[in-house]
Amino acid sequence: QVQFMESGGGLVQPGESLRLSCTVSGSAFAAVGWYRQAPGKQRELVARIIANSITNYADFVAGRFTISADTDSDPEKDFVYLQMNSLTHEDTAVYYCYAAGVGGTNYWGQGTQVTVSS
Repeated sequence: QVQFMESGGGLVQPGESLRLSCTVSGSAFAAVGWYRQAPGKQRELVARIIANSITNYADFVAGRFTISADTDSDPEKDFVYLQMNSLTHEDTAVYYCYAAGVGGTNYWGQGTQVTVSS
């Protein structure tokens, strides 16, 4: 059973930073990362790491966010982080930790709210 533990969301002002953390366990994963969903919008990719080496970022990240992962320190868990800097109102969303199983199944965490407001 795949399990997630997410943390790090909150309320910040424009220009501030947040760091999201996710612990995922229960399977081997081909990719881990973060998606987000704003009110009234579809869920969209923020950033992901494929095969522990290839990183993908959405265009809107524009160099502001950095994804990192630790898949070696604990054989039963993967740790995924998203450092978000220079946050804007448009970054307000629920952020979901994501893991892609090696068999092709996608798994999602419960989500953590990020609100950017002045």
